[in-house]
Amino acid sequence: MKIGFVTQNYSEKPLEEVAKMVSERGYEALEIATYDGNGQCDTQEWLKNGKAAAMRKMIESYGLSISALSNHADSLLIMGPHGADTDGIFKGTKEEKIKFGTESLIASAQLANELEVDVVIGFTGVENFGRYFPFPYPKGWEYEEQCFAEHFVPIFDKFKEYGVKFAVEPHPNNFIYDIHTSLRALELADNHPCLGFNLDPANIIYLGLHVESYINALKDRIFTVHAKDGEIVAHNIGYGGILMQGSWQRLDRTYRFRIPGWGSVEWKKVITELAMVGYNGVLSYEHEDVTMSRADGMDKTIEFLKPLLIQAPYEGRHDKLFTK
Repeated sequence: MKIGFVTQNYSEKPLEEVAKMVSERGYEALEIATYDGNGQCDTQEWLKNGKAAAMRKMIESYGLSISALSNHADSLLIMGPHGADTDGIFKGTKEEKIKFGTESLIASAQLANELEVDVVIGFTGVENFGRYFPFPYPKGWEYEEQCFAEHFVPIFDKFKEYGVKFAVEPHPNNFIYDIHTSLRALELADNHPCLGFNLDPANIIYLGLHVESYINALKDRIFTVHAKDGEIVAHNIGYGGILMQGSWQRLDRTYRFRIPGWGSVEWKKVITELAMVGYNGVLSYEHEDVTMSRADGMDKTIEFLKPLLIQAPYEGRHDKLFTK
């Protein structure tokens, strides 16, 4: 495994400046944003006149590879919500938002092909997350399932044409948010080879799931991994529960995003389970920790995670008393 860096952590800086900064600290790969207005990569520009190849060469000159492209913002529009909630991403009618999100996600797959990158990460969105609860409309979640199959299976087919996979990031307020919905999505897509998942441990523990259980359930469908932690603030649980509303900076929040090692994720166990299911990719550090600066997080994360990486699988002993 390798430690990578999500370039959106410093979206206000030019991509080359970020590449230089993280390579000097020992990071080995970049996850690059390709959604509209991300500040670092103009997808349509990169698709012109061999610019993708030039950008790849620049990144490699710093000893880095590209682990994945990120279309998190625009892909959210495909299933929604389609009202004011997503006007900050793209303002338009429901149909216009779906079209915009779909075209942006497919363009990311096209760019991934040009860059020789295997995976694009994104969200599914969901029109009404409240439908996870069967009151007051018992068939509400079935409607969301139909929307997923209708909108995303054709997208997976386009990804297949480009030789690229789509890693959905399970997340609250999305159609895919836990083990059940991840497995159900695979069923709805007839186990499409281009559908898999971006494991973000912070999102998984947010809803009380065990990260290790998610890994063991999805196995080789885990295409990418985010190095992000989350803290379940036990002394606040009795006030607001896990699904507490309000600003991320509230002192009384029951859940906070943290950098790896500063939250509730048991990273040794997570890395062990990833190794056991054959994952040998990148752990991409994403900073959403409101308790410390990005520079703090950048230094602390690499120092914490690097010693935990498993460099090679067990080769076995060769004596009478022990076999693999």
